[in-house]
Amino acid sequence: MLSIAIFLHTLRSDWNNGNAHFLRGLARELGSLGHTVRVLEPVTNWSVENLRTEPNGEASLAQFATTYPDIDLRLYDPTDPDLRNELMRELHGFDAVIVHEWNERGLIDLLLDLRSELGFRALFHDTHHRASSSPEAIRSLRVDEFDGVLAFGDALTKIYKERFGITECWTLHEAADTTVFYPREAPTEQELIWVGNWGDGERSAELREFLIRPARRLREQYGPEGFRATIYGVRYPADGLAALADAGIRYGGYLPNLAAPDVYARSRVTMHVPRQQYNDALTGIPTIRVFEALASGIPLVSAPWQDTEELFRPGDFTLVSNGEDAYEELNLLLDPEERDNAQAQIEQGLATVLARHTCAHRAAQLTRILTEEVLG
Repeated sequence: MLSIAIFLHTLRSDWNNGNAHFLRGLARELGSLGHTVRVLEPVTNWSVENLRTEPNGEASLAQFATTYPDIDLRLYDPTDPDLRNELMRELHGFDAVIVHEWNERGLIDLLLDLRSELGFRALFHDTHHRASSSPEAIRSLRVDEFDGVLAFGDALTKIYKERFGITECWTLHEAADTTVFYPREAPTEQELIWVGNWGDGERSAELREFLIRPARRLREQYGPEGFRATIYGVRYPADGLAALADAGIRYGGYLPNLAAPDVYARSRVTMHVPRQQYNDALTGIPTIRVFEALASGIPLVSAPWQDTEELFRPGDFTLVSNGEDAYEELNLLLDPEERDNAQAQIEQGLATVLARHTCAHRAAQLTRILTEEVLG
């Protein structure tokens, strides 16, 4: 069995931090395989501090603690003058240290320095688009000095190999934590649910075309009681909120990720609206919410997205090419006479996730990478 340390921005908070979704499940499943897993994060960070400003922020932090009591999570103070000695004690005897890309350069410098003394292997873990959109920012994190890179899609792995000259690079997709995301029985409260942030201009036009305008048409068609839609997320600008209100869509604000399975259960259909980078330079990488939604047993309609790695099977979800198609497919999935078709999609999508895309699958894959490629 291995001893693995994971350094990340935060596991406690998922406020504008979708990385926490997967890393929580990965840490749990690595532990289930018998590995010693230690997760380390700064005692204070912007995601936790922003979460605490939300009305349900403290409840979200408490829900994380009660849901994942099995994760060995340790907090450190980046300003502590004795931090080097503290991390020496924390990492003594560890085989591997995984450093997520949302870490500060100062911490990375310290960890790479400690590697030469403690003898562990250090892997850089990337679940973002900066290697493509801001390569110098990633280069400044000394990625070429790590023992390897874990990238969350083949397109990103290719970038690290071809643009950064890193030969030891492996694709490790995100996945659903099926200890949390699974089908639940609940009364229907709304027809359409979408969970995600506005996207800093990276998908604003797509949200208007594929989500907001079709929702407006469906509300006009069925009336406010026949079609109810809710969007959850943070950092929505004034014009985005105005667009939701104009379409009759309820804005639910921050939704703890651990509460998402219950919200999916009370909804009829959801959507995948990828950011522009994942239809351009990083094709083939879905948002983690695709895995989580399918694991929860809800039909999904996707805006244009190329599944270049064939992660899913035709029929796992419905792919549309424009806003008109999105309206037609949402309308079809909501049609009472088409319930059998919607149920067939639910069952197939769930089966695909359970067969290929759980955190348990990724923990087993990471174990193979570490034992056969990194430490072997």
